[in-house]
Amino acid sequence: MIEVTNLHKRFGKFVALHDVSLSIERGSVTGIIGPNGSGKSTLIKCLLGLVNPTSGTITINGSVLDGACDYRQSIGYVPQIARFPQDLTGNEIIDIVKGLRKEPASLERELVERFDLRHELAKRTRALSGGTRQKLSMVLAGMYDPELLILDEPTAGLDPVSNIRLKQFIGDHRNQKRTVLITTHIMSDLEEMADEVVIIIDGRIRFAGPIRELKVQTGELRLEVAVARLLEREAA
Repeated sequence: MIEVTNLHKRFGKFVALHDVSLSIERGSVTGIIGPNGSGKSTLIKCLLGLVNPTSGTITINGSVLDGACDYRQSIGYVPQIARFPQDLTGNEIIDIVKGLRKEPASLERELVERFDLRHELAKRTRALSGGTRQKLSMVLAGMYDPELLILDEPTAGLDPVSNIRLKQFIGDHRNQKRTVLITTHIMSDLEEMADEVVIIIDGRIRFAGPIRELKVQTGELRLEVAVARLLEREAA
């Protein structure tokens, strides 16, 4: 599904990613975690085609990223902070996105119902809470049933009910053999949602594999503590 090979990204003298190689299987849910400034965001931006790597290759669904944009049709992306034109309603934003695509938004109604947005979409986005804007962002990212879903801190601002529904949606996505990448600092959420975890420190991958394997390596039962142990070892 996703193959990253010898990826290197430099911003001037600063090296954000050092020789990153990574393989993510179709139908998996993978958490990408690390300290602030570790390179997580740069890796995500490279996958989205928003940042061009200095060297190395990225292959998604068999297509090598070479500057073309067609592959993005198969990706849904939820940014950490959902920003929309404040004078537009949720319905208008959905219609704009639908106007850019030829195929039908097969999951639009299902997601609007799932996240209880029917009575919110007629409002201008400036009147929406942060959590409601986050749910609108989820609808936009998921309504075309993307092969790859990338979620950046997806539970931020969500109420408990919406949080549960998000986790159910991610589980449904995985059951349909779709791939999900999640960045988050909330390890308890990740432990519920993810199969595997990638830990990036100083632009290098320090661990990539099943969560259970990380727990075995560190001798810890909880993901949060296991990650902390790995970070402590790397800092020593």
